[in-house]
Amino acid sequence: MNQPAVLFDESNCEQCACGEGLDFSFTFAFQPIVDVLNQSVYAYEALVRGPEGEGAMSVLSNVNETNRYSFDQVCRVKAVKLASRLGMKTMLSINFMPNAVYQAEYCIRTTLAAAKTYNFDTSKLIFELTENEQLTSVDHLVSIIEAYQEMGFKTAIDDFGAGYSRYNIMMASPPDILKLDMGLVRNIHNEPNKQAVVSGIITMMKQLGGRIVAEGVETEEEYFWLRSQGITLYQGFLFAKPGFECLPEPVFPV
Repeated sequence: MNQPAVLFDESNCEQCACGEGLDFSFTFAFQPIVDVLNQSVYAYEALVRGPEGEGAMSVLSNVNETNRYSFDQVCRVKAVKLASRLGMKTMLSINFMPNAVYQAEYCIRTTLAAAKTYNFDTSKLIFELTENEQLTSVDHLVSIIEAYQEMGFKTAIDDFGAGYSRYNIMMASPPDILKLDMGLVRNIHNEPNKQAVVSGIITMMKQLGGRIVAEGVETEEEYFWLRSQGITLYQGFLFAKPGFECLPEPVFPV
């Protein structure tokens, strides 16, 4: 796939990608991923939002084959810029589109330039892939994960267990972090089948040396069952809702 380089231009961020520019605006909300062992924020996930706080679909519905590359690149720049402006000191998790990354080492240049411009530590970046993202090639995604890890970035698979599970990726090049889909988490304390599936995923990640984030945790009952299984990283309304252009402080169950 022959895509042009992306030139970082702080003065006109939304047109910084060579080729097609973007004719729509967006920003981010941030939701904390918490570590309950020390009751701290492990990372903030950047969640795309419309300029007035509209939901993610109001933005993503504008993304197509023509502008996907530009959108992916501008997302990274905007997330880094806003995180720096807000004084974020934790990890920053950015969702990426693997079909927009034609070569990991080349496409990361704009992100690195933005981090340097906005004085954001690149060692604090997590690149997160949703499991629902349709891929033209699993080998391509594996190459991205391996390249990002070699460059010192953490990688994550989001929504694991939704639809179909990418065990082929887990076998070829496991990510640093696996985020349980909220469909598995919901009411798990009352559903033995879900408990069996999640217990198996926990065992798998322990053996692979990665960490699990329980995503979409809304009730104390869900949390206490997951905590009893040894999970220490959580994300969900029980701890904090996404904050529009701000870094919300989490609360912790007693």
